[in-house]
Amino acid sequence: MKLSLPGFLNSSPDGTPATPDGSPTTPDGSPAPPNGTPATPYETPATVRSRREGAVLYVELNAPDTGNAVTEAMLDELLAVVAVPDPEVRVLVLSAAGDDFSLGGDRAEFADWLAEDPAGRGIRVAGEKARRVCEALSGSRAVTIARVQGKAVGAGFALALACDLRVGAENASFRLPELALGLPTAWGGLLPRLIHEVGAARVRELILTGRAFDAAEAQALSVLQRVVPENELDQAVQAWAKPVARRPEAALRVTKALLNSYAAATRMADPSFLDAELMASVAAAGRRTPPRTPAPDTSHS
Repeated sequence: MKLSLPGFLNSSPDGTPATPDGSPTTPDGSPAPPNGTPATPYETPATVRSRREGAVLYVELNAPDTGNAVTEAMLDELLAVVAVPDPEVRVLVLSAAGDDFSLGGDRAEFADWLAEDPAGRGIRVAGEKARRVCEALSGSRAVTIARVQGKAVGAGFALALACDLRVGAENASFRLPELALGLPTAWGGLLPRLIHEVGAARVRELILTGRAFDAAEAQALSVLQRVVPENELDQAVQAWAKPVARRPEAALRVTKALLNSYAAATRMADPSFLDAELMASVAAAGRRTPPRTPAPDTSHS
């Protein structure tokens, strides 16, 4: 968790952030409740926020000004929240602030990594973090639920797909634009997971064309299990979360492990460990290759 300097200077004796008069505050700067009263505000500032309500952990992508672009900082903050198992959490809900779930990776950051190291070391580092985040979501002992509104593009699509259950608003749409950007579809183990959930023939068409598809088609493809009006998203999440949170912990944990094991058994291999290397290698090669001058068009229409 990042700590701002003012918050560090204004602390109560036990290290809890405090107001100027010395009263304790919650992480968002508001006065803390009296001792013994559970606090419910989001705990993590910056690009990811999280809060716990009983057996349910809510994790929110919180960079709406950038369309919740997935940056290395966001991956670090996600890892800090989702990669540490908590036996008391039965359900993890992944959502996003603003109009869109996520517009994908931050292209400016991507370009900066290549400028700093044309061999793509920064891309490899971030790619490995992406794999760990997605594996933490899919392999969590808790049942993970993606709450999707607006656009889920590229890396955002991968984060949603890593969750066990996925509900989308009627305005949700999905797209995999990597090929058009000169990159392979290699982020967070997306491709093997997508082929398993959707099927190779349909995935081939989605990746090669890069076209967007809406919530209705996403449900037909099993990218989403439910589609509801946007104002009913929270209700749909609760309809899943409440019964799951009541399940016996041991039975839920073993059932989740069984589901993951049987899904993995249908794959000849899991190449997701290669994602970071593939992405970095292709990006570096594209940077070294000068653009070709197209030949004159001599075709007739």
